Amino acid sequence: MIKKFLNNKIILNSSPSRSVVSAAFVITLSGLASRLLGLFRDRFLASTFGAGDVLDVYYAAFRVPDLIYNLLILGALSAAFIPVFTSLISHEKEGEAWELAGGIMNLAIVFISVLSLIFALFAPWIMKMITPGFSPEKISQVVIFTRIMFLSPLFLGISGIFGGILTSFKRFLIYSLAPIFYNFGIIVGVLVFVRFMGPIGLAWGVVFGAFLHVIVQYPAARNLGYRHSWSFIGHFSNKEIRKIFRLMIPRTLGIAIGQINLLVITIFASTMAAGSLAIFNFAQNLESVPLGIFGISFSIAVFPTLSHFAAKKDDQNFIISFSQTFRQILFFVIPASVFILLLRAQLVRIILGSGKFDWEDTELTFSCLGILAASLFAQSVIPLLARSFYAMHDTKTPFYIAIVSEVVNIGTVLLLIGKYQILSLAIAFSLSSIAQMMLLLFWLRTRYDNLDDKKIIRAILKIVLATFAAGIGIQLLKYIVGRSVDMDTFIGVFVQFSVSASAGVLIFAAVCHAIKLEEFMNFKKSLSKRLFRERKDIVEDTGEVSGL
Repeated sequence: MIKKFLNNKIILNSSPSRSVVSAAFVITLSGLASRLLGLFRDRFLASTFGAGDVLDVYYAAFRVPDLIYNLLILGALSAAFIPVFTSLISHEKEGEAWELAGGIMNLAIVFISVLSLIFALFAPWIMKMITPGFSPEKISQVVIFTRIMFLSPLFLGISGIFGGILTSFKRFLIYSLAPIFYNFGIIVGVLVFVRFMGPIGLAWGVVFGAFLHVIVQYPAARNLGYRHSWSFIGHFSNKEIRKIFRLMIPRTLGIAIGQINLLVITIFASTMAAGSLAIFNFAQNLESVPLGIFGISFSIAVFPTLSHFAAKKDDQNFIISFSQTFRQILFFVIPASVFILLLRAQLVRIILGSGKFDWEDTELTFSCLGILAASLFAQSVIPLLARSFYAMHDTKTPFYIAIVSEVVNIGTVLLLIGKYQILSLAIAFSLSSIAQMMLLLFWLRTRYDNLDDKKIIRAILKIVLATFAAGIGIQLLKYIVGRSVDMDTFIGVFVQFSVSASAGVLIFAAVCHAIKLEEFMNFKKSLSKRLFRERKDIVEDTGEVSGL
């Protein structure tokens, strides 16, 4: 057993960025597949139901089940569990690590089950508060959808802890496959369950996807050494579990602030025209593709590394890892946000513009998408900034900053909703995201004499220069191709989008190569290794024995 553990433990070499890029590459590829499936999912939803009552009910029903999962697992446990679990692994305390994992699993199962049951019983009253603008018929449907979806937090909660174990051991491939199976389950709900059950099949599709999410991760967690025991003896007296709960409290409150943001959106959207909530969610899902692929992928990949260096009090390597990851995220996200902004109409028409999704729906969606894309850079680095604090076992600072950003969000909505309606929600979301990013960055900067500031500023200026050149190329190609094809057809729009986007990517890459942008060179080297299948080098870079 000891030999197995030593083979599985995290090994960090003298070049932290190389392991992060390698891990992020794996997560990014899996994330890309998951996001593409997500786009197909949204296309099936939009073409089948349009932006109307059914999808309003579907998205509203997500809120409370997602609230439970996000509070207890996605942010709270992962932010508190991974640093503590990683610290035990780093100090070769195998027995304590697995005892911690088992204790957290048992407590999570009990708490999620009890909370889900309570909320399911009171769902009629809760949903009336969350969707005050819905008709009695819509609220009745929301309640049914919500009660079915309350099965998903339990599956996702178990899966979330397995995911924490896998990321702590840097087993990112299996961890990254879980969202793919989740989206696949939802698509099965749209294409199969709905055919036999009607719209309620959407809710069962979510549950099926959550079940697949946990099943795909369990074998890998078991292979690493996880064995489940239902014993509750000593859980609350376990000092590491108590430490996790102490770290969880402010993080849970911080997650609650973020969930309030989603509830505010749901409440205001329910008072607007039918389909408003669906339109905002479609726009946010499109915009979150680069956010998930780059921002979240790199943040997840670097989190165990940051936790390790924080535990060892190695400030130099902590800063190096943070800076390189911060710059690498912006390298991908800044051009992506401009590409989305310039090609938002084409993107929405290609992904969603079919079936019952009409031109009015399309226009509102791409208007929301453009506003959200303006803050994509901020949304993408927030996960990294927050995890930097979590790695230092500080969950209070991100919580306080989340409160401030939510005040900005609600204040902006109240100020603009009368004039801009659904667009006010996108404006408020973007402004609050930028405020949150700036405050997190400022506060992190106060912890260190230097965050590699010169390199970060220099990289941003070069990325902006390359993006500006690419943006000009996209605009020119849009005009030229638009005059040469029939823009009233799917083929015409697709050709315009493909040619313009491809030209933008090529121009961006050419400028990055010409100015020798470090982040571009790192990406190019990492990509070349994988194209030529240099498996041995990958294993040496990541310190993995069998993981990727």
